[in-house]
Amino acid sequence: MARYILGLSAFYHDSAAALLKDGAIIAAAHEERFSRKKQDSGFPIHATEYVMNEALINPSDLEAIVFYDKPLLKFERLLETYHAFAPRGLHSFLTAMPVWIKEKAFTRNLIRDGIKELFGSYPKSLPILFSEHHLSHAASAFYPSPYKEAAILTVDGVGEWTTTSIFKGSGAKIEVLKEQHFPHSLGLLYSSVTYYCGFKVNSGEYKLMGLAPYGNANSAETQKFKDLILSELMELKEDGSFKLRMRNFNFAAGLTMVEDPVWEEIFGIKRRKSESDELTQSHMNLALAIQQVTDEILLRLAKTAQQLTGSESLVLAGGVALNCVANGKLLRSGLFKKIWIQPAAGDAGGALGAAQAAWHIHFDQPRTHATEADSMSGAYLGPEFSDTFIQKTLSRFEIPFQFFENFDQLCEKAARLLSEDHVVGWFQGRMEWGPRALGNRSILGDPRSEDMQKKLNLKIKYREGFRPFAPSVRIEDASTYFELETDSPYMLLVADVREDLRFPEPSGYSELPLYERLYHKRSKLPAITHIDYSARIQTVDKKTNEPYWKLLTAFKEQTGYGLVVNTSFNVRGEPIVCSPEDAIRCFLHTEMDALVLGKHLLLKSDMTNEIKDQFSKEKFEKD
Repeated sequence: MARYILGLSAFYHDSAAALLKDGAIIAAAHEERFSRKKQDSGFPIHATEYVMNEALINPSDLEAIVFYDKPLLKFERLLETYHAFAPRGLHSFLTAMPVWIKEKAFTRNLIRDGIKELFGSYPKSLPILFSEHHLSHAASAFYPSPYKEAAILTVDGVGEWTTTSIFKGSGAKIEVLKEQHFPHSLGLLYSSVTYYCGFKVNSGEYKLMGLAPYGNANSAETQKFKDLILSELMELKEDGSFKLRMRNFNFAAGLTMVEDPVWEEIFGIKRRKSESDELTQSHMNLALAIQQVTDEILLRLAKTAQQLTGSESLVLAGGVALNCVANGKLLRSGLFKKIWIQPAAGDAGGALGAAQAAWHIHFDQPRTHATEADSMSGAYLGPEFSDTFIQKTLSRFEIPFQFFENFDQLCEKAARLLSEDHVVGWFQGRMEWGPRALGNRSILGDPRSEDMQKKLNLKIKYREGFRPFAPSVRIEDASTYFELETDSPYMLLVADVREDLRFPEPSGYSELPLYERLYHKRSKLPAITHIDYSARIQTVDKKTNEPYWKLLTAFKEQTGYGLVVNTSFNVRGEPIVCSPEDAIRCFLHTEMDALVLGKHLLLKSDMTNEIKDQFSKEKFEKD
């Protein structure tokens, strides 16, 4: 008889659900994709319903429900922190405590209530287990990885008490070797600079990472900022551990990350208070400085992990593991022969890790999957919609479409549209798990186009013009375009565009204003070449995603280039689309030129105002 375990993350941000069957991953999904509420923190009722339906089971079929952290330990940390910083933080204390006393301290009841709401009852014999936060991250990184043994590094803002952990994974065992505790946190340090540069904490960190290359690496100001971070904000040790100088931070007991006057005095620049404020070169230099510090800390931590474990392989999870720039530098450092990163490295991934930790540790089950490849199924773990379902949706709204019985012919048509500088929405198969669109819920463009980055940012995504775009490249072609010797299936590694594809910088380039540098043609692939000649790469394998690989192949046959621009299928502030209706709405209310839904092709030129008016334009809060 099959044994099922349901993993959940909720009540902070990025709620999610994941389901295991006899230890194998059946399904996993973010709640935001169903609720259409970015970083939804509520009980993942829709995600739970989906994963349970995917396996055709009820709560009585579950062996256990596992939550991704231990709320009472987190509550203890909050109480001790407020006590340590008293009387500072009284306002924050009065804001946080009612929520904890009424709800979060009773997470077991919230889970039972959520299951009852969904299924009508809760089995009395069904246990609810709690995994420690960083163990959930570690399990999500190690158990699905292709390695029988590995060093495990987890880095984030904070779990219960832990902010950084080094583990060793071997077989089905995970052993903790070293930890760093709150308030000394690389994630919170990075978020503090995110806040100071005018971006939203917990969602704007990737913008800071994208802004960093606009900093001037040779500037005295950049070096000064880096030195100030290392002297005024922290005390960094050789092993990668550090202490933050908490007098210069406010996140432990306040309602903001830092006190503006304190940082203004340290750095000599004012906080950018909103994203409408000017992005100065000093903000770009500060972004580069914190990226350089992050790179250095992670390299030191990885070296310590290698020394403690003696392993040739490293696996990563936690929110900081989504910093693909640092990941690329870790790979190139040669500290480890192999590196694998959980595609849902943030808190959502904790739902999967919690379930896996319960299966292998609590229930003492061995790892049985083949180790030649990971067990994530390419991260395509979300819902899928048949062509029959898609056609019914299109018919319901009387939307004109072309149907291609032959999928290869559809790929040829889509590739031709891309080569003619059209933007194409691409909706296929199961939705992705994790924050990256990997070719099943993607918006695509021609990487050779000089105007594509600007068009995608301003007319499709409605976001900041400086934001870079990633390439999806056939795995067999990756080394033709990039200095990358490994696969990167989850778009979590940055590598440089090959030298022979680059164009030289004009004189005085680093001194030019932001947008003059941005729109300089840097390579033969300008739409995916960032300002420092780097790219965040997704390699596409025919074995993992044949439909997407076929599209890339068709594009190569027509243009000679086996790669496309790939960005997530959404507008700014919107979760990635989940259903065909979500995709149609986004298509109609942006300047996308075409939409491929399964074997159906929709052209914007065929869409009337009457069709568009059936789909209300949703307003999403800017992230």
